Amino acid sequence: MIILSLQGIEKSFGTNLILEDICLVVKAKERMGIVGSNGAGKSTLLKIIIGEITPDFGQIYRQKGLSIGYLPQENIMDSSLTIWEELLKVFGTVIEMEKRLREMEEEIGILHDQNPSDYNRLLEDYSKLFDSFTEMGGYSYDSFMRGVLIGLGFSPEEFQQPIYQLSGGQKTRVALAKLLLQKPDLLLLDEPTNHLDLEAIGWLEGYLKDYKGTLILISHDRYFLDALCDSIAEISNKHLTMYQGNYSQYVSQRDVLLEQRIKEFELQQKEIARQQVIIERYRSYNREKSIKAAESREKALARMELVEKPNNEEEISISFTVKKRSGKDVLVVKELSKSFDGKVLFKDVSFSLRAGDRVALIGPNGVGKSTLFKILLNQVPQDSGEFLFGANVDIGYYDQEKSDLCSEKTILEEVRDAHPKLTETHIRNTLARFLFQGDDVLRPISSLSGGEKGRVMIVKLILAQNNLLLLDEPTNHLDMNSKDKLEDALSDYPGTILAISHDRYFINRIANKVMVLSEDGVKEYLGNYNDYMFKKQEEQILLENPIEAPTKTVLREERRLKREKQLQIKLQKERIHKIEESITETETLIKETEELMCQPEFFSDEIRSQEIFISYKGLKDDIERLYKEWEEATEIYINSCEERA
Repeated sequence: MIILSLQGIEKSFGTNLILEDICLVVKAKERMGIVGSNGAGKSTLLKIIIGEITPDFGQIYRQKGLSIGYLPQENIMDSSLTIWEELLKVFGTVIEMEKRLREMEEEIGILHDQNPSDYNRLLEDYSKLFDSFTEMGGYSYDSFMRGVLIGLGFSPEEFQQPIYQLSGGQKTRVALAKLLLQKPDLLLLDEPTNHLDLEAIGWLEGYLKDYKGTLILISHDRYFLDALCDSIAEISNKHLTMYQGNYSQYVSQRDVLLEQRIKEFELQQKEIARQQVIIERYRSYNREKSIKAAESREKALARMELVEKPNNEEEISISFTVKKRSGKDVLVVKELSKSFDGKVLFKDVSFSLRAGDRVALIGPNGVGKSTLFKILLNQVPQDSGEFLFGANVDIGYYDQEKSDLCSEKTILEEVRDAHPKLTETHIRNTLARFLFQGDDVLRPISSLSGGEKGRVMIVKLILAQNNLLLLDEPTNHLDMNSKDKLEDALSDYPGTILAISHDRYFINRIANKVMVLSEDGVKEYLGNYNDYMFKKQEEQILLENPIEAPTKTVLREERRLKREKQLQIKLQKERIHKIEESITETETLIKETEELMCQPEFFSDEIRSQEIFISYKGLKDDIERLYKEWEEATEIYINSCEERA
């Protein structure tokens, strides 16, 4: 079923044409990602869909009664209400229904013996209202709110914090929570993973996978798009092209389509050139017959439907080199600790880097990842512990805040001052590879976008030729193509990398080790992000179902791993069976309770009826939790069986 359709949409701002002849059809329950370079018009398209911006031309069809929820990239929310009070506004209708139910219960108790006809009428009204109340989540909205807030990274202690005291990122998370609680038919999200740490991104990803409505998503998080989307709309050169599949499938299809269009264009241009040579030759004969033949071919050329030249967007060119090689031991960190204002960020942090390591440093927001970098750069003192860099280590630093850029300088001055020994020609040539060409290099830093500032910082790193890179969120603000090029370059980089990142796609491509920073130190996992997630799931299974470790003299390591896997499958199967038994028992209790609540004498004992209502609410919460546990356990079981096979 089509719920939204755009036909021939065009939008300009002044003389700048942003979108041209945009056609888009959205079906119910579709999960669509919108991609394109910065400034391509992605956010403009969403604002046209919700009616915030009126197109210059074109038609928009929205299904009658369609509810639309929209999270802009930059959300403005300022309120004297607490986080909890702001979210309660979503359930205003349910709360009023709950109040009315309590009032009706009192009236029912009074009318029971006084007026049987009014009693029966009120009882029928109560039953209808109670059904609506239950259907709208009247017994679960409180726990639903808690789950969403905790999933998005808020602690229970923060629920009562006034919104005006929050940071911009926290306000955006509150707005996202409020939108998720509303459950609109069509959910429009513009960069929803901004301001979320990896744990919160994972939670949001899981939530959206189970979302019953339709989703349109703008994101630069390629892992997120891969996990959620079944179609991709690409906006490029003012036009929109649809692709089926997730982000990785889109990339493959796009590359094939581009190559095909280039071949078609080149073949047609060759044919046009060949025909023009023939026409010129015919005309050179200067005879009536040859002139007519030339005119005939000219008319045929005029009627030819020209293949539009593929306008492949310019891409940056990145490659890293090093001036000198470091020793094998690059960095040793021992028991580092840091606190601010009595709050412990981390303690007992110990790890080492060897030459060639590519390490991703992850952890929740606020745990001190950027602070750890600043300690290693001697910008912030540690409280205790020590660190030592190895021989010939030369450090390059990418600061996500871009604080080392001088806003008053031009791009050329910024890079030239950082590398005074290099010629201006060399610097300009390098900047050109990053799409800063001609007079672009004379633009002031203050006029640049976040992505452009990021490209300037990468230029400075490339020219420095460091053998150790400390990268703090290097893919933030970069478009998709720039991220891909950066990852390609870092994969070939001959030095050592320690990178803070929430970009799971980036971690998968460049990391051979993942370090998780927490208040109590760091924990290391070999491999990339997918390897880390697999090992985390394995740890959780073993934690829930501990097994005896075989002795070295009895079993070899390979046999031990095999037995562990067999036991995990067996225990998971038993867990599924127990959950299914609990579901059957709970559903039986719910049915019995509902039958009891429908009996007329149910309301004669007010205290007893309240106790049953509370019990019923608990049973509904239990069944929701049990079904979720069953789905998770079944997925783990199936994956384990496939791995064993």
